[in-house]
Amino acid sequence: MKILFTGGGTGGHFYPIIAVAEALNDQVRARKLLEPELIYAAPDPYDREMLIANSIRFVPTSAGKMRRYFSILNFFDFFKTGWGIFRSVLRIFFLYPDVVFGKGGYASFPTLLAAKFFKIPVIIHESDAEPGRVNKWAGTFATKIAVSFPEAAHHFPKDKVAFTGNPIRKSVLIPAREGAYEFLKLKKELPVLYVTGGSQGAQALNEGLLSALPQLLQKYQIIHQTGDANLADIAGRAKVIMGDNLDLEHYHPVGYLNDLATRMTAGVAQLVISRAGSTIFEIASWGLPSILIPLPNAAEDHQTKNAYAYARAGACAVIEQNNLTPGLLISEVDRIMTHEPMKHAMSNAARAFARADAASLIASALLDIAVSHEV
Repeated sequence: MKILFTGGGTGGHFYPIIAVAEALNDQVRARKLLEPELIYAAPDPYDREMLIANSIRFVPTSAGKMRRYFSILNFFDFFKTGWGIFRSVLRIFFLYPDVVFGKGGYASFPTLLAAKFFKIPVIIHESDAEPGRVNKWAGTFATKIAVSFPEAAHHFPKDKVAFTGNPIRKSVLIPAREGAYEFLKLKKELPVLYVTGGSQGAQALNEGLLSALPQLLQKYQIIHQTGDANLADIAGRAKVIMGDNLDLEHYHPVGYLNDLATRMTAGVAQLVISRAGSTIFEIASWGLPSILIPLPNAAEDHQTKNAYAYARAGACAVIEQNNLTPGLLISEVDRIMTHEPMKHAMSNAARAFARADAASLIASALLDIAVSHEV
């Protein structure tokens, strides 16, 4: 039994694949099935150690990104995509998986096209409220389609689509509170804000927070995931902005939070300030209120649509990047943090939005198809 995963080279595509692989391995043991061969096809492994830990074999593919704006790179990427399709057709022919799971993104296109050519069953998952171009296309022939937002279902055939939520890895699903204040070097008497632009950081979000830092640190402690490339610059500028102000000790910039640190941060934070990508689903699983600042130039404007879909559920406030000022950010933080009924309502709405069984549902569907395809 062979199951092939494919997706774009971002954490938003990669980590849900890992979550599904974890659930697959659990269900194989529970159902006493032969261990399947799990394969990940993408231009790069993203996190090779995580693939190895989940017994997933990496196979490289080639894919070009088709930009909606004029760029000379589109010319070269056209040939890169063509080469990727040729390689994927050969790869699929020799691997011949029982089922393919696609997470979308331009990097998944060659593999999904090859699967369509050989009539191999395909399941796709769409993380955004507005599906990307590859998933919209793949939805026309996919056997089953899973979506994270109910709004996305309208873009796919009704008889194939199911609202499953977004798969989340077990290692970050449950907040950890025991020893978190000591581990993160925090004071128990001050409320904690968690600010994150994802593993790579977000420049506009970082800038907005720095401008509001003197006022926020009077009342709150801040754990700020800046992205590794931004850490030295952000930490240095924070020292300049705060000068001799002793409140600087309430600010904790980090380049990247590993799984344990993420769970502990989730365990002590009272509010999250974030972009509006796949981090939404981790925030929801933690049951935390949030302020989302969507990336304005994301493909299909999906982050803005994600943010407002989540806001309609009552789980967050939204500040559009063009409106992000220190005054507005401070005002929104204080509005939520000083209003217990609002915090409580947002927390409940976040928990209601989360689907802890997303990975299990998708894994079950993949196994059912793979087993039937083997027979």
